[in-house]
Amino acid sequence: MYEPIRTKSVHTMAAAPQIPHRSRAQELDIRLATQLTALLTVTDELHALATRPDGSAADGAAAQAAALTAAAERIAEQVARLSGGHYPLRAEPTDGGAASRAAALHQRAHALAEHTLALATTRNDTAVAALAAERVAAHAAPLPDLATA
Repeated sequence: MYEPIRTKSVHTMAAAPQIPHRSRAQELDIRLATQLTALLTVTDELHALATRPDGSAADGAAAQAAALTAAAERIAEQVARLSGGHYPLRAEPTDGGAASRAAALHQRAHALAEHTLALATTRNDTAVAALAAERVAAHAAPLPDLATA
């Protein structure tokens, strides 16, 4: 009653050897670089919010702006390392908007840093894991009042 199929299945890909495949490590590097780029974008937005439109920063926001600048540079270096030496394209931040946006941006940055930390742990990338843990702590801290700064 049963006779085995002797022909190739129609579902077999004819050009399978020609399709480039990435390893799990390469896929994790791509995902990690993507998460870091998203974190960089939010960090740039927070930096734009911390500085005044004329380029000067208030006393309380000056330290935060410097910390955000340093963090953005470190994030960009890690993205470049993961993506073969190519630094990420950085979007021009918005005009800053209302200071009330700061809480939402910090919450978004915190979530992105946590996800980055999880990916870095999976990848066993200690440099990115340390950077992500630092950013998680920075965005979990109480927010300064940028409206009065």
